Amino acid sequence: MKTLWKLTRPAALSRWIRNLRKNLLWIAGGGASTALILISCGTTGRTMMAPPSIAGASFIGSEACSECHEKINRDFKTADHAKLQAKGKNAVDMGCESCHGPGSKHKESGGEDGTIVNPHKSPETCFQCHLDKKAEFSLPYAHPVLAGKMTCSDCHDPHKGNAVKGGGTQLHGNNETCAECHKAQTQHFIFSHDAVKEGCSTCHNPHGSVNQKMLTQRNGTLCLKCHFDSHTSPFTAPNGQVNSGQMGPSGSHGPTGAVVSPNGASPSTAPTSRYNQGTCWSAGCHEAVHGSNTNVELRF
Repeated sequence: MKTLWKLTRPAALSRWIRNLRKNLLWIAGGGASTALILISCGTTGRTMMAPPSIAGASFIGSEACSECHEKINRDFKTADHAKLQAKGKNAVDMGCESCHGPGSKHKESGGEDGTIVNPHKSPETCFQCHLDKKAEFSLPYAHPVLAGKMTCSDCHDPHKGNAVKGGGTQLHGNNETCAECHKAQTQHFIFSHDAVKEGCSTCHNPHGSVNQKMLTQRNGTLCLKCHFDSHTSPFTAPNGQVNSGQMGPSGSHGPTGAVVSPNGASPSTAPTSRYNQGTCWSAGCHEAVHGSNTNVELRF
């Protein structure tokens, strides 16, 4: 009996220690979780946006603005920004004055210049909420908004309908906004690039990019977003030969990116192919990326 007691006593002690460790871990984990919950309830990490301020002016509410700006007030109900408008006395600054600042002095002066904030003259009011767009405008290739040559309202309408002029489900309408300045790229072509029909933003980031011409992807990677089969789909050349990876009758991409001739000539190797000499539009191939009036393969 004494020997059995000596054998079983250490085993029981070991189990008791393991259970104690497990219980202590549960207690420590529960305490840490409780502390995190209490901290999260007592603090906030989100950015709190404040309306623009005007010295000596106070908020009067959007209803006062409608006395003079009746049409804008009526159309604003259809605007994307109207979703941010709040009702009630405690939210008197959540409306027109969220972007234009307190309007008491503007009303008292009968609309005198300098008594209200005009976001059309400065994008800083828009950047109060759209912080990511300010960062994009700071990229190497961007529309000159920060330089003061453009404003957000040149492309966006904050007072009516979709915030992007011509936006919503009408893809062609999006291009009309770009066409106001980029007429050569958005004109009617006999052979048009399908990507243009999908919208300019298919290839371009309108606010800014690290890539030239504000492209969303670098070099041929951009084209491969749609033309992913350019290196895999076979094409039957005019001489009847099937060339794996071609894209058109004039001969294009071989299985490894090589240029394949429609006359059956041996393809050049990948290191010397046109694709490896530049992008799809700068290697002497598809220069007319927006469209062409002479060539179905978008060449000049």
